[in-house]
Amino acid sequence: MADRSTAAYHWRLHRNVLVYVAILGALIGAMAWAEQWGLSRNLIGPIFLFTTVMMYALIGISSRTTDEDEYYVAGRRIPAMYNGMATAADWMSAASFISLAGALYLQGFSGSGQQPGGLAYVLGWTGGFCLVALLIAPQLRAMELYTLPDYFHHRYGGRWPRIIAALASVLCSFTYVVAQIYGIGLIASRLTGVQFEIGILLGLGGVLLCSFLGGMRAITWTQVAQYIMLLLAFMIPVSWLAYKQLGSPLAPLVYGQQLAQIEAIEKKLINDPGEIEVREEFARRAQVYEARLQHVESALLALRQELEDKIRVLKDQSADYTAITHARRELLAVPRDAASAREQWTRAMHENRERAKPLGGMPAHTQAFAGNPQGSPQEVQVFEASRLNFMALVFCLMVGTAGLPHLLTRFYTVPSVAQARSSVAWSLFFIGLLYWSVPALAVLVKFEVMNNLVGSSFEDLPSWMAQWARLDSALLEFSDVNGDRVLQLGELKLGADMVMLATPEMGGMPFVVSGLVAAGGLAAALSTADGLLLTISNALVHDIGPGRERKPKSAEGRVILSKFALLAVAMLAAVVAAFKPAEILALVSTSFSLAAAAFFPGMVLGMIWPKVHRPAAVAGMLAGLGVTLYYMVVNAPGFRHFWGLEPSAGLWFGIQPLSAGVFGVPTGFGVMVLLTLLLPERWAKPRNPLEPPSGDASRGYPGL
Repeated sequence: MADRSTAAYHWRLHRNVLVYVAILGALIGAMAWAEQWGLSRNLIGPIFLFTTVMMYALIGISSRTTDEDEYYVAGRRIPAMYNGMATAADWMSAASFISLAGALYLQGFSGSGQQPGGLAYVLGWTGGFCLVALLIAPQLRAMELYTLPDYFHHRYGGRWPRIIAALASVLCSFTYVVAQIYGIGLIASRLTGVQFEIGILLGLGGVLLCSFLGGMRAITWTQVAQYIMLLLAFMIPVSWLAYKQLGSPLAPLVYGQQLAQIEAIEKKLINDPGEIEVREEFARRAQVYEARLQHVESALLALRQELEDKIRVLKDQSADYTAITHARRELLAVPRDAASAREQWTRAMHENRERAKPLGGMPAHTQAFAGNPQGSPQEVQVFEASRLNFMALVFCLMVGTAGLPHLLTRFYTVPSVAQARSSVAWSLFFIGLLYWSVPALAVLVKFEVMNNLVGSSFEDLPSWMAQWARLDSALLEFSDVNGDRVLQLGELKLGADMVMLATPEMGGMPFVVSGLVAAGGLAAALSTADGLLLTISNALVHDIGPGRERKPKSAEGRVILSKFALLAVAMLAAVVAAFKPAEILALVSTSFSLAAAAFFPGMVLGMIWPKVHRPAAVAGMLAGLGVTLYYMVVNAPGFRHFWGLEPSAGLWFGIQPLSAGVFGVPTGFGVMVLLTLLLPERWAKPRNPLEPPSGDASRGYPGL
């Protein structure tokens, strides 16, 4: 009877997924047909946005629940394949879908002395699932808990391990969710044409509809739907570009042919006279900013006076209104005081120096590492820094993957330990489908830009460039720097967050593909934001919240309290995201370092070494997290500028702050091992992991 019931349940799931795929295919086909018959582009984007979000919302509403097991862990009955699909959607966040191809486009395989290279993200994130499969997922599933802080409470006992783990969950998850909501605002504003802040609110409504009512149960099934959407949205444009350029839609297998052509184009552009003029102009601008920084206050007064005189002369000459307006904008952009001027001019000086380098500051795409191990001492130093930062970031992303609370919670939802292992394998399969294609997309887009866009007349540039530039100059910026009315590579600045979203327009595809890509990016951001918000709200209510005597007595009351916490966190994250604190990829990388330092040492040692006790775990978690936060803060550009410190003087071994976990993780391990060996058992007696902690016999677990 149980086998027949399980088979019937699985059949219903397969049927529902097939119905969803059919509806999605019909939507794409209908939009393509409507575009051919003249449907306005201004309507295609909003229709995609509204229709897909409504589908996710219907799934979320139909999965609503107030049952504790269903809300926190989806009843522990999600099949391994679908949990793998949901995990992949949870994993393929805005950083993977929107920014990863852009990072490979801008940084190549090697990166630079400051950037570790886009390939580090592919290797680190994928390799992290091997750690999850071997060390983490089966053991956590065997314990039948609700949240990751539950593990620290049950393994080490007492209140402090749980509180520290919960606070760390909030910290790394909030950093992560801000990046997702930023991506949601970016996509929603591009699809609908509304302001960025309004786009955030529109997308946030979709997040809340998916996660507010049904918790993990609703999130799981919306993430399955979102994975199918983002898979189609990624594979269609990359296959289209591969077929257009190489005659085969199998992009991962054929894109290597374009690497040789890109290398030849790069050599040609380095020696191109127009590119040399552009580089010289950026070098001159950098020198101007450097001269201003020698005497900031007097330079500020002189600049204001110069622009005021320019406006006066233009008015006296009855100049064109556009020229006068441009001069007024320049005057309004002048910093208000010396401190603001110093910060703005320093940033502009470094940016112009970067753009004065060959290829607009981008490294050669096929270079293994930046610099040259057989070159000058400076080139050798750059090579060592590039290689070290590459390995440091791979380490942080791998270990951070094995410590991310919203990811590990997914493995509580499967029926058994064996299914948890299978679920990790399915996750790797579904993630690999996209990650194999990410380097291919970066190469194909770079060839499209260098071969077809660069060298075009400014009068012939496609309209989509002006639209992206108006949305945010950080996403796309271009200007005729050398005055020849021809677009040089150095005159074009692309942001990592728009390369994937603009791929259909770069490749000349129908606008319906642009709408599909934006909907896929929205699905990626929504799926991850759902899981992160649930993790934060559960940490606040289930792990930190009021004591047992003040919590609601009923399971329904506790679930409702978690829902309102989720709503409050979502609104706070939206406010922070509206300030655009950093690029998506940088924010996400930061959260991985925090998760690695906070959770990985305590989890791994707790599973393999029974002698580790509570004081050692508490001290190790605080030490690892403290070192990581310290390194990030003291090397943040704003902090160093405020105290007048050199930008790179505080780096240890030249490692960038986004890889701070490379110092925090060994610190956590070292402190835990040392205190376990030094503290006598009469001070901190280790608990038998087969017994539930004292004072909480509500839920035992079968051991590690």
